[in-house]
Amino acid sequence: MTGSRRLAALSVAGLVLTGCTSFADTRTAPTASSAPPSAARGDDGACTERTEPDPDRPVVALDFRLADDLRTVTGTETVVFTPDREVGELVFRLVPNGPELAEAGSRLVVDEVRGDDVAGSGYESFGAPGADGGYVVTLDEPLAAGESTEVELDFTLTVGSGGFDRVGATDGVSWWASGFPLLAWEPGAGWARDPYVAVSGETTTSPAADTTVRVSAPAGLTVLMTGDQAAPTPVDGEGRRTWTSTEPAARDVSVAVGRFATAERTTPAGIRVTTGALAGAEPTADELADATVEAIADLEEFLGPFPYGTLTVPQLPDYGGGIEYPGSILQASPSREVLVHEVAHMWFYGMVGNSQFRDPWLDEAFATWAEAVVHPASAEDLERALGVVGDVGAAMDDFRNQRQYTARVYGKGGAALLEARQQAGAEAFDAAVRCYVQATAWSIADPDDVAEALGDLPEALDVLTGAGALAGG
Repeated sequence: MTGSRRLAALSVAGLVLTGCTSFADTRTAPTASSAPPSAARGDDGACTERTEPDPDRPVVALDFRLADDLRTVTGTETVVFTPDREVGELVFRLVPNGPELAEAGSRLVVDEVRGDDVAGSGYESFGAPGADGGYVVTLDEPLAAGESTEVELDFTLTVGSGGFDRVGATDGVSWWASGFPLLAWEPGAGWARDPYVAVSGETTTSPAADTTVRVSAPAGLTVLMTGDQAAPTPVDGEGRRTWTSTEPAARDVSVAVGRFATAERTTPAGIRVTTGALAGAEPTADELADATVEAIADLEEFLGPFPYGTLTVPQLPDYGGGIEYPGSILQASPSREVLVHEVAHMWFYGMVGNSQFRDPWLDEAFATWAEAVVHPASAEDLERALGVVGDVGAAMDDFRNQRQYTARVYGKGGAALLEARQQAGAEAFDAAVRCYVQATAWSIADPDDVAEALGDLPEALDVLTGAGALAGG
C-alpha cells in the first residue's frame, strides 16, 4: 500500500505533513469532466474494457488468531505461486519489521515453513534495523515459468503501541495491515528487494492475489477487513468468533478489531460499504458510511467504476490521516478530504499497482490529484506546489526527509497532474486517465504506461515531464 499513510495537512506554504495525506490546501479548481465514466480515448473502442486479473496470479489464504490481550496475532499463510519467469526462491517482505513499526514495538517472526518444494529458509535485511526485513524461502530446484508451488508459513505478529501506522493497538482496538509475510513479486520483473527507508512512506511491491482471510477474535469484538465479509460464526467454546472474507484481487490485507458500531450502505452500482466507529467517535458509523458513498460517487464521475465489490472503513482514533488497503481503509481522521484521498487509492494502488519504492508518485500523486478534483482549492496554492524544487518521479531513497518527500510526491505531484489536466482539457485528460486505469488494471504500472496513455495530449506530457514525473523525450 502505498509507507505509513499519514496526514497532517498539506500546506505548501509550510510544507508540513507526513505519509498518506491529502491535498486539501494546495488545490486549484479544475473544469469538471463531462465524459461518461467508462469512456476512453477515441471512438474505436480502445481501452473501454478493463483488464482482468491475471489467471495465474498468486492464491493466498490467511488465518489470523488475535489473542485476548489484543497484542499478539498468530497466523498461518498459504501461498500458491506461479511465476512468469524461472525462480529458485520465494521472497517475502516483513513490513512490521521496518524502522517505524519496529520502534513502536511491532515485530513479525516466521516460526515455521512447510512445502514439498522447500529446501530452506531464512531472514534477509532489506535494510531493516534488525536485519529481518525480509524472508526468503529457497526451493529444492528451480521453478519454471508457468509451474506452481505451494508454501505454508506460520508466523507471530506482535502488535506495537497505538499511533498512526499500519500496525497498532490502543483502548480496546487492534489493527494490523501488511501484518504477514507479503509476497514481494513484480510480474515481468522478479523479486522486489527494495530497502526500507527512514521516510514515512511505503516501499512495497506486491501482485494482486486471489485472497481469503480468516480471523479468530474475542466474541465481544467486531472485525472489519479487506474483502467481502461473511457473517461471523456463533461464539465457540473458547468465547471466540471467526470472521471470513474473500477478495479475488488483493495486493495486501488490512484487519481492524474492536468494539465497533457499524453501518452499511449499498451504492447504486451495488458496492457494499461497511463502516465502523468506536464509542464516542466522530464521525459516527452512519455519518462515515454516507461520506464514503458520496466519495465513491464523486470519484466514479471521472475515474470510472469502483474497482471492488465491497469497501470497509473502520474509524480508528484520530491520529491524523488514513491508510489505504485493497477494499479497506484504516481511517484515522474525521477529514472528508482524507477520506476521498484514501478512496481514490482503490483505483491508484489497489487496482493499478506500482512499485511503491521506485515510483511512489504513481499512487500518491494520482490520489492527491483525484482528491483535488473533488475538493478544489486555490490557484495560488497550485502555483506554490508546482514551484517546489526536485523531481516528482524520484524513488523513495532519493528523499532526504519527510518534508521533501511530501512536498514533491504529494504536493508537486498532485499539482502537476492538475496543471496537466488544465492544459490538455479536463474531458480529454480524464478520458486518457481512464484509459490508463483500464489498460493497467491489476498489474504493476510504471511511468511509461502513463506516458503512453497521455500520448495524444502533448500539453499534459510537457507538464509532467517538466515536473520530473516522466522522462524527457
